Amino acid sequence: MTDTLDVIVLDDDANVCDHVTNVIKDFYAWGQVYSFTDVDKAIGYCLSREVGAAIFVVDVYLSGKNAFSFLDAIADKYPMAFEDCIIITGWASEDVVNTCIASDINYLLEKPIRSYALQLAVRAIGAKYMRFAKKLYMNPELMKSVAKFST
Repeated sequence: MTDTLDVIVLDDDANVCDHVTNVIKDFYAWGQVYSFTDVDKAIGYCLSREVGAAIFVVDVYLSGKNAFSFLDAIADKYPMAFEDCIIITGWASEDVVNTCIASDINYLLEKPIRSYALQLAVRAIGAKYMRFAKKLYMNPELMKSVAKFST
């Protein structure tokens, strides 16, 4: 079992993917940052991982597919995938905004992405897990109770 919370970046534009990945790597210390430009490779990687928690930064349109189909494909393994996702897009149309709202996605960033906005969104999702980990650490009974769900 891993003891880190990794970030998975998915954008079919290699330049954007590299830029977003590098921005996150500059500040992120709670895990590794992995990047993908191919949806199917990203799905395969996510489904092969041991742990079912990560932060996702995903472009809304992905070479004939979209972020929502990617999240649907991994949702069984990552039950919090939609809540732990930051959608990035070139234009936040009304349809994109409404789909994010309907899917419980609270972070939507338009390109060009401002580094501070990306950092705040990633940190907000990561902090949720760090607060929960602290509660588990401070409360052994809660830890035992949660452990029952994973077996």
